[in-house]
Amino acid sequence: MSLGAGRGDLEPGADHWYQGRAAMHDLDAELQRRLDALESEGLRRTLRRVESGQGREILLDGRRVLNFASNDYLGLASHPGVAEAAARAARDFGSGSGASRLISGSLPPHRDLEEALAAWKGTESALAQGSGFAAALGVIPALVGKDDIVILDRQVHACCVDGARLSGATLRVCRHNDLDHLESLLSWARNQPGTPRILILTESVFSMDGDRAPLKALVELKDRFGAWLMLDEAHAVGLFGANRTGCAEAEGVAPRVDIQFGTLGKALGSCGGYVCGSRVLTDYLVNRSRSLIFSTAPVPAAAAAARKAIRVVQSPEGAQRCAGVWERLSQLTSRVRELSGASPIVPVMIGEERAAVSRSQKLLAQGFLVPAIRYPTVSRGRARLRVSVTAAHTPEDMARLAEALGATP
Repeated sequence: MSLGAGRGDLEPGADHWYQGRAAMHDLDAELQRRLDALESEGLRRTLRRVESGQGREILLDGRRVLNFASNDYLGLASHPGVAEAAARAARDFGSGSGASRLISGSLPPHRDLEEALAAWKGTESALAQGSGFAAALGVIPALVGKDDIVILDRQVHACCVDGARLSGATLRVCRHNDLDHLESLLSWARNQPGTPRILILTESVFSMDGDRAPLKALVELKDRFGAWLMLDEAHAVGLFGANRTGCAEAEGVAPRVDIQFGTLGKALGSCGGYVCGSRVLTDYLVNRSRSLIFSTAPVPAAAAAARKAIRVVQSPEGAQRCAGVWERLSQLTSRVRELSGASPIVPVMIGEERAAVSRSQKLLAQGFLVPAIRYPTVSRGRARLRVSVTAAHTPEDMARLAEALGATP
């Protein structure tokens, strides 16, 4: 077939080729229109070219900038001992797990990690998964279904929203940290016909606002109404509580939380997710969590890195790193008093999406990576800069950032 052939001259089978090319063209044109719309609203995103490991500074697009975007709160992603544990596991067990946990992929690093998580969290059992997002997508539909009710805090992470939708349960959204509204929703749910199971989903430290859930009162409510509580401790692990296991420990309610889950990719400096709770819970999830059953097991290196990170967090070094985070946070909020110091997540509220992007770009030009957070991560008109404070930062870093935040229009 010549390149100039008409439709009537196509060879057998070439008509499908022609139609396929045309469909691809139509798809690209449609997607480009959607990208242009995102651009006009200040909502288009691109992947940054980071050319170094995580740390106080990173190499971004060929230049060194101070990193205030990372969730590596304790600086363990670059910890020599954590890196060596990952390297050792890669040497001993290879780069991949080969199959799902139920087929042939449940390796010693996974089991060691789960034993460490359960002992650290004070639960009967723990289950490691590929990511915190995957854990939520597997756990929630395993626990509740179409005859049940899920109540979500309005600011809860997208993984909980998506997991709740997948479950087919009736969903109700609670105003953020509003205990009166939660009580009214629980009362309504408990009076529905058929005695539905009720699952409450919330975070202990909210990932974009940096504030904390009122866990003591929340646990009292869930017990009074016979509901289950699934608590996302992703941004609290390593930072709160005497053993630095999270806010549930810090507030003395950990034994009353039905399901604790989170990520290994923030303060623990690795990647993956976990679920902690009773032995019956984890045994059930092995049989019903689709994200565990149908996913290749996490790579051995990541599991071993997380196991070593837990040891560091439990050590005097971990206590020192945790104290350093709170010291740096205080140094920032004492200089910029309108900022919150409830957690190392510090939102700088802007409002309009394009204005947030512009301010982030101006800070980047000054040598600070402070990301603009926009819809759909937060509600429309609630765009902000999100500052993440870590143990790797110095007092001088905080002073410089405070000055830049005050000086940037």
